[in-house]
Amino acid sequence: MSDTAPYASKPEHSLGRVNGTGPSPTRSEFQRDRDRIIHSTAFRRLQHKTQVFLQYGGHFRNRLTHTLEVSQMARSMARALRLDEDLAEAIALSHDLGHTPFGHAGERALHTAMAPYGGFDHNIQAMRVVTRLENRYAEHDGLNLTWETLEGILKHNGPLTNPDGTPYGKYAQEGLPGGLDDIPAVADLRLSSFASLEAQTAAIADDVAYNAHDIDDALRAGLIVLADLADVPLAGPIVREVLALYPDVAPKRQAHEVQRRLITRAIEDVIATTSGNIAAAGVKTAEDVRNAGRTLVTFSPSAAQAERGLKAFLFERVYRHEAVMVPVRQSEAVVTDLFARYLATRDLPGRWGVAAAAAPDIAHLARIVADFIAGMTDPYALDEYQRLFDARPDFR
Repeated sequence: MSDTAPYASKPEHSLGRVNGTGPSPTRSEFQRDRDRIIHSTAFRRLQHKTQVFLQYGGHFRNRLTHTLEVSQMARSMARALRLDEDLAEAIALSHDLGHTPFGHAGERALHTAMAPYGGFDHNIQAMRVVTRLENRYAEHDGLNLTWETLEGILKHNGPLTNPDGTPYGKYAQEGLPGGLDDIPAVADLRLSSFASLEAQTAAIADDVAYNAHDIDDALRAGLIVLADLADVPLAGPIVREVLALYPDVAPKRQAHEVQRRLITRAIEDVIATTSGNIAAAGVKTAEDVRNAGRTLVTFSPSAAQAERGLKAFLFERVYRHEAVMVPVRQSEAVVTDLFARYLATRDLPGRWGVAAAAAPDIAHLARIVADFIAGMTDPYALDEYQRLFDARPDFR
């Protein structure tokens, strides 16, 4: 019998998979999802996809190391909240499978290129990866994940629509991204409901990881020093504490002390706040969570306000630092030029070329090109750029 809370997702009550499988004597359905994700080609590619810092070396985060850190945090929070750790881990491990090469710069460029054809969204792309584009299995395309994992990948950041079907949240301005009508699942993914607590936990773990690790990488890159953070919300009190306790240790050790305290306090804040939210909402089942009408896994109001302040600092001092922006602009040009060339010539390798040649119209061709580019690693994208344009940007 499960020792998870009543409102946790239950693998034995899963809605199942599009393609039925026999029961496993050793693994739950959510454990099987986690394992399928880890063994996928798309997961391995994450090791060669940029997180934030394009031009720096191997000690900086890439998409894979970021994903592993998010997974660890999601699992820790899920355990404390008595949720299904395996589902939280599966969603965390898969949350970035749809990301392009070159981090958010590549995503922005691909979204702009795809604007006439429905746009590009990395969450929708992750769904395409796990339901269609992975082609390892003899009997079906995709990874054949459970409904609950698919729901978590799609909606871990919240609903996509209002109950009346109009776009919700970040989609209210630009509309729903293309590709939503091409995602198979065993049941309706219910775009207007909130996702499970496990999915919400994976989402907030992503925020915690970004904040702490982007500070760490920015310090390592020399874009900021610890003293710059002394008056920054969320991080500032911790920086002052560490500098007072350890004034004479090496800066990299001070930086690590800041990072680990920031992670610990953020996670403890989420656990305490979420426990109160669950009690106040009176949810008794996972279905109650979906119908709660709001996100239940949250920071406290004060921590949320401080976290927004920290994000504003990182945006201004790190993400828009000229040392970061030079390779960002170069990488955006690489993705833009690759897309235009493939769309004009259909000159894609292997099965992608076959699919491109058979595309019935420009919209279908554009989506094939977007699928191909999104799956690229950074080095492969640069190799293709060199093949097609006889040039290779140097991100330094």
